[in-house]
Amino acid sequence: MLYAIIASDTEGSLEKRLASRPAHLARLEQLKSEGRLVLAGPHPAIDSNDPGPAGFSGSLIVAEFESLNAAQSWADADPYRAAGVYASVLVKPFKLVLP
Repeated sequence: MLYAIIASDTEGSLEKRLASRPAHLARLEQLKSEGRLVLAGPHPAIDSNDPGPAGFSGSLIVAEFESLNAAQSWADADPYRAAGVYASVLVKPFKLVLP
């Protein structure tokens, strides 16, 4: 089943985010190589694809996992979480309708 991982960043998280980004992306690449990643990306803190020093306000990942517990465990092990980038992470089932 698909699950949405919806994360909100801590205030001023850009430096922590940039420092832990390679490890974060490696985990996403693993999901992608397994054919389980639907989409992933950050939420710019301002209305721009390149928010510069404004940074990001959070992230969204939609991927396939065996269960809600498996998705939650994967999200809990995210390097962004360990680095203090995320203030909160919500994991919930997701039903893809379109496209």
